[in-house]
Amino acid sequence: MTKKLLTLCFVLATFFASAQTAKINWISIEQAAAKAEQQPKKIFLDMYTDWCGWCTKMDQTTFSDPVIIDYINENFYAVKFDAERQDTVVFLGQAYVNANPGKKRSSHQLAQTLMSGKMSYPSYVFMSEELSVITVVPGYFPADKFEPVLHFFGKNAYQTTDWQTFSSRFKGTVKQ
Repeated sequence: MTKKLLTLCFVLATFFASAQTAKINWISIEQAAAKAEQQPKKIFLDMYTDWCGWCTKMDQTTFSDPVIIDYINENFYAVKFDAERQDTVVFLGQAYVNANPGKKRSSHQLAQTLMSGKMSYPSYVFMSEELSVITVVPGYFPADKFEPVLHFFGKNAYQTTDWQTFSSRFKGTVKQ
């Protein structure tokens, strides 16, 4: 009996330890494009900057919520993209750079393109399986408010219903 109890305790401890350390599987935009080509899936981009306090809060709260983590990992290729990065990024055969890499608050050309020049942080770019931008959603969201946004685009509800109707009917599972 003691051996079974110890085994059960070990299994439960392992389960809870892994649940607490679950994280969003962030990959690069290049990796997401390559994976989407092999196995189509929508892409979710978190457009952030190092100086953005709301971006940090999003990481610490919303992006650490287990419901949000699971949904993003299951339904999207997730990309964390520094909108002021200074390196060259090749996306869909085109090279994008930061035109003023040493200048403060200089945004990357790919961020500008994907966000249609509306540089606001944090912002989230939702892309289709064909790698076209569906929409950009700006701002900080607590997990319970972000869950319906993820479902709206993840389940293609945006194609058949308006946001007001969808969000009023949505029953989330994030614990407040």
